[in-house]
Amino acid sequence: MNLNNVLQPASFIVVLLAAAVPVSRYLTRVMDGTSRVVKVGGPIERLLYRVAGVDPAQEMGWKHYAIATIAFNVLGLVFLYVLLRVQNFLPGNPQQFGAMTVDGAFNTAVSFVSNTNWQDYSGEQTVSYLTQMLGLTVQNFLSAATGIVVVMALVRGFARHTAKTIGNFWVDMTRVTMYVLLPMSMIIAAIFMSQGVIQNFKSYRDVPTLQTTTYSAPKTDAQGNAVKDAKGNPVMVDTPVKTQTIAMGPVATQEAIKMLGTNGGGFFNGNSAHPFENPTPFSNFVQIFSILIIPAALCLVFGRVIGDRKQGVAVLAVMTIAFAVCVGGEIAAEQSGNPVFTSLHVDQSASALQPGGNMEGKETRFGIAQSGIFTVATTAASCGAVANTHDSLTPLGGLVPMLLMQLGEVIFGGVGSGLYGMLVFAMLAVFVAGLMIGRTPEYVGKKIEAYEMKMVSIVVLLTPLLVLVLTSIAVLTDAGKAGIMNPGAHGFSEILYAFSSAANNNGSAFAGLTVSTPFYNWLTAIAMWFGRFGSLIPVLAIAGSLAAKKRIAVTGGTLPTHGPLFVVLLLGTVLLVGALTYVPALALGPGVEHLMMITGR
Repeated sequence: MNLNNVLQPASFIVVLLAAAVPVSRYLTRVMDGTSRVVKVGGPIERLLYRVAGVDPAQEMGWKHYAIATIAFNVLGLVFLYVLLRVQNFLPGNPQQFGAMTVDGAFNTAVSFVSNTNWQDYSGEQTVSYLTQMLGLTVQNFLSAATGIVVVMALVRGFARHTAKTIGNFWVDMTRVTMYVLLPMSMIIAAIFMSQGVIQNFKSYRDVPTLQTTTYSAPKTDAQGNAVKDAKGNPVMVDTPVKTQTIAMGPVATQEAIKMLGTNGGGFFNGNSAHPFENPTPFSNFVQIFSILIIPAALCLVFGRVIGDRKQGVAVLAVMTIAFAVCVGGEIAAEQSGNPVFTSLHVDQSASALQPGGNMEGKETRFGIAQSGIFTVATTAASCGAVANTHDSLTPLGGLVPMLLMQLGEVIFGGVGSGLYGMLVFAMLAVFVAGLMIGRTPEYVGKKIEAYEMKMVSIVVLLTPLLVLVLTSIAVLTDAGKAGIMNPGAHGFSEILYAFSSAANNNGSAFAGLTVSTPFYNWLTAIAMWFGRFGSLIPVLAIAGSLAAKKRIAVTGGTLPTHGPLFVVLLLGTVLLVGALTYVPALALGPGVEHLMMITGR
């Protein structure tokens, strides 16, 4: 570690926390309808309600809210699937891309609707401009808004008492999209364009290269079939390449909501490592900031809505501490490098550390520090955007993002989903504490009883079940093992990472596993859908149950849930659940690989 590796994460955390305060204030006022922008946009908002036949004054119980949420997202799934299947017949396709396959289109539709944005395709080679804008970008907004409205429903459950409703889904979705995601995305897109992120509708350009590259390719006949010699082998001919095709497109607008909504789906295959998506160190900083600002602000919104700001600060403190520790571990692992590489390429009398650290798979314009912050932020926050190749990380460097996903992505987490995941862990923590002292557990004035704990158990156990069962299926079947490019412990890590990413709605990948097959398309789609909506419904059930309860007065026996003791208890609960669930699998993957690395194997 050096001074640069310490100052960059520290500066980022300071800026993030400082910005979270005004953003939380704005979010709170938008959601309760007291913000000036809500009054200014009132006519448009009311027009939308009239067109949709929605009564904004009529609130919903949790079941009605859940049905509206699922129905809305199923409709989005169907629309996006159809769009991907017929894009070759639609305008806005200057490169004349064809339709996606059935399994590829279904996987992509589930991916973007569930806020996972897992991609088994190269964006610039598969998806038209119209599909990017009308399909993928729209779902970037709507899936992010879904996460925010669900956590707001849960927060209202804590804030209200003896109530039968938790809000109106359609009003919440409209306000989050109109007054939060859309204006913030416009500002961020303008910043990106100022840094060089492209925004156009031009056809791809062929430009001359500085030097001619020659490669061997099979000779073809007039019908396009490979010409073979007398032994049946293809006849190879040298093919010179003097031009390169440069992809164009409306990138900046998609890039903004991709980061702000913790979506992560890149316009280009290189994602945020591509210079047209992320050209400068400043744009990289803004991207990381965009990932975490709403999740951080929502913690403070929680405290504001329930009338006890210390509760929101305590939750934010847990996330910030865990984030800082993970960033430190990630940067240290990558800065140390690979001792095997050192011994092969450096004189034995030299330092044991790899000179400059492990720069494989990283952009030189970002370096190890910004790459480390990005890696932790994107996997802590359910984003999935990548600015470096996770497959090239050291074993311990790869363990950090994998574990962050496996903890349920509650260290900031996705917009909305991170906070409601952490609040579920908070209820689990007070339940455990209550058992220790023989008292009925309470959290922010609400008793946590059998019904809530059943729903908490579903949320906590569902994603580990999906990850471990589907990983087992993949490593035990020929179709699953066929995609492994790196056998052994690293190959197992690639599969474990893939299903951890899918089930926890992250979307990033190790990139060493071939997932563009029907086997992985169907299995990851199952993981993404149930990982998102299988946990979302129990969260809304908890919200409805809590809203109906009376608020309990604080007594001398009440466990304080805003001080350092509770911060440690909550952090310990998150870590223990993750450790007890995933340690055996992590030991077989990154653990074994690290031991092989340090022993020179």
